Amino acid sequence: MDKRIGACYPEMAPVVGYASTATFRSSTKPSGADAYSTLDAQVALFTDLPQPVIVVFQDLDDAPVAATFGEVMTTTYKAFGAAALITSGAARDLEQVRALGFPCFADGAICSHGYPRILDLHVPVHVGGLVVRPGDLLHGDANGVTNIPHEIAHDVANACAEFCQAEDAVLDYCRAGEVTPVGLGEARKEQERRVKAIKQRLGL
Repeated sequence: MDKRIGACYPEMAPVVGYASTATFRSSTKPSGADAYSTLDAQVALFTDLPQPVIVVFQDLDDAPVAATFGEVMTTTYKAFGAAALITSGAARDLEQVRALGFPCFADGAICSHGYPRILDLHVPVHVGGLVVRPGDLLHGDANGVTNIPHEIAHDVANACAEFCQAEDAVLDYCRAGEVTPVGLGEARKEQERRVKAIKQRLGL
């Protein structure tokens, strides 16, 4: 996702889960329905997905006029086993949600409650320049959110430590002191060699 979607709590650990998608609007009063009337149906669908789920909202208001989530919604999602929440809209109740230890990613914060309505469930949504479909595998951390194609998910998980070790060729050299441009060049070549070996093994 692009830079509009940032971690509300960069200090929290990375999170991985499967997208439970929905659209959202808060700019107009609902007609004959409670603001949270769809919440029951939303959490009921969590069991249709691999676990854990990450709730993903597309805010249909442009620009957002009120927060997508706050303490009530995140407490509910956590109780039903959700691992995190991502929205193209805004956050609120930041301190209360931090206390829950529930990672959230949003396009800023808005104090307004508005007239929140969860509209469509389990549909493709557009968030931060990325199309997210129900069941997509997502990773979020202090740097932002990305998707992981299912067909390479196993390889990605196993290769992460190897890529870190490849970068250690340069990091260890720089941290050791007594550096020279020639020595840095050699360390960079070693890093490239290691990365190339990983890509060959993965068929990339």
